[in-house]
Amino acid sequence: MAFPHRPDAPELPDFSMLKRLARDQLIYLLEQLPGKKDLFIEADLMSPLDRIANVSILKQHEVDKLYKVENKPALSSSEQLCFLVRPRIKNMRYIASLVNADKMAGRTRKYKVIFSPQKFYACEMVLEEEGVYGDVSCDEWAFSLLPLDVDLLSMELPEFFRDYFLEGDQRWINTLAQALHLLSTLYGPFPNCYGIGRCAKMSYELWKRLEEEEDGETKGRRPEIGHIFLLDRDVDFVTALCSQVVYEGLVDDTFRIKCGSVDFGPEVTSSDKSLKVLLNAEDKVFNEIRNEHFSNVFGFLSQKARNLQAQYDRRRGMDIKQMKNFVSQELKGLKQEHRLLSLHIGACESIMKKKTKQDFQELIKTEHALLEGFNIRESTNYIEEHIDRQVSPIESLRLMCLLSITENGLIPKDYRSLKTQYLQSYGPEHLLTFFNLRRAGLLTEQAPGDTLTAVESKVSKLVTDKAAGKITDAFSSLAKRSNFRAISKKLNLIPRVDGEYDLKVPRDMAYVFSGAYVPLSCRIIEQVLERRGWQGLDEVVRLLNCSELAFTGYRFIFLTTAVTNSARLMEAMSEVKA
Repeated sequence: MAFPHRPDAPELPDFSMLKRLARDQLIYLLEQLPGKKDLFIEADLMSPLDRIANVSILKQHEVDKLYKVENKPALSSSEQLCFLVRPRIKNMRYIASLVNADKMAGRTRKYKVIFSPQKFYACEMVLEEEGVYGDVSCDEWAFSLLPLDVDLLSMELPEFFRDYFLEGDQRWINTLAQALHLLSTLYGPFPNCYGIGRCAKMSYELWKRLEEEEDGETKGRRPEIGHIFLLDRDVDFVTALCSQVVYEGLVDDTFRIKCGSVDFGPEVTSSDKSLKVLLNAEDKVFNEIRNEHFSNVFGFLSQKARNLQAQYDRRRGMDIKQMKNFVSQELKGLKQEHRLLSLHIGACESIMKKKTKQDFQELIKTEHALLEGFNIRESTNYIEEHIDRQVSPIESLRLMCLLSITENGLIPKDYRSLKTQYLQSYGPEHLLTFFNLRRAGLLTEQAPGDTLTAVESKVSKLVTDKAAGKITDAFSSLAKRSNFRAISKKLNLIPRVDGEYDLKVPRDMAYVFSGAYVPLSCRIIEQVLERRGWQGLDEVVRLLNCSELAFTGYRFIFLTTAVTNSARLMEAMSEVKA
């Protein structure tokens, strides 16, 4: 989902309001259980909760002890237990086991379950089946938008992708529509809306229904966001499968950024302790290098270190008054910058060590060959070698998926060979993973006659054939084809440059992949904005198998000399007076 900022807007919307709303709602829910209580938190809600309401805020509202939701008996001695969980069946079984254990022991307590971001009927059914529904009060913490930075919001729903794109579970569509509704309520109506993909269409339609139900809330407000784009993930798998080569991406690959922060270990901190660091625009060092190609980062940090030293050295010629001002106004900021600089230099060194071990240059070279469609046999051999050396099960899968999507599926011989080698190298327990990848369209086998021309003719048939049965058949045979080569050609995703691509002076979006590839989703947004709609992109949308799912939303203002209809029109022409 992308929200291009209006060029005429004075500044970015203040998303801190979302944090305040989420915190206030959580406090309200906690206060509904008056008195001391212990709070059980699900693991993947801990980081988001920490960004919204830290421990001191929870303590202020009578939360005594904090526990992690895990599959073992509760040690809490509190008379009131509060559970902050995702709406998952396993969580309901866990809570029910605690309540039933208390019943067996003859103990009476109060139990409150707070679902985030919403509760599902299935969860309440499990509580009823376990015989504890009447003992537990249920509520929702409708927290669905976490501002990770000044221009980045996350719903922090990692299961959305698997639930929808693998299982076909549509339960999170409502959550997404509610999030869009909240944004339009707080920041004004979105004048233009574009989208592509089935999930995008369903989310849009449900969101519009919510808007109609509460008509008038946003009318007359100046929109702070000019356009909204809804893009399904499966429209652009390729970008997500490519190695990241800008600093922020490499930090994510190496240390795993979680909820906008990263844990730097002793190898980065140069001490025996790990340190949790928030990565956003407030970190001045990170903010300047986050989008730089990694090859430029060391040079920047070296220059920054020299500048910082020069600022420290200014102290030598100062008198007492100047020194006092320096200490009170500048020294704290310089020390903070020095600490951050040391951390990022340490992170760079760790990244370099890891990427050297992984033969990073050879990896990038193979990816670029796959994207451009050259040396496919050599690339396949490289993937086989990668598997045989057991470099990384995830990396090997990623390369196989990239090969599959860029080639519109693997030829049967290669599919069987790679799958067999993978299972032999990493273990037969990965067999179900191959089933999932195939089902999601990430790793597929070409069927006979699946040339690009054949696939395109099937798409054309799907678009023109209106018979319901035939549409279903066409969908099932087409559903997981990527058409990457044709789309790449239409949108010029592989830049053609004379000489070497200058990574220090980026000329286009391809620099984020060392000049080899322009991200498809970004190119779509660029083209739609330039054309002010989908005009001229019919062929691209057709190749994405989403023609009937693309939509635009405009608000029109009409000026007319008089409101008319056919009768009035005819009367105006008639010489016979009624």
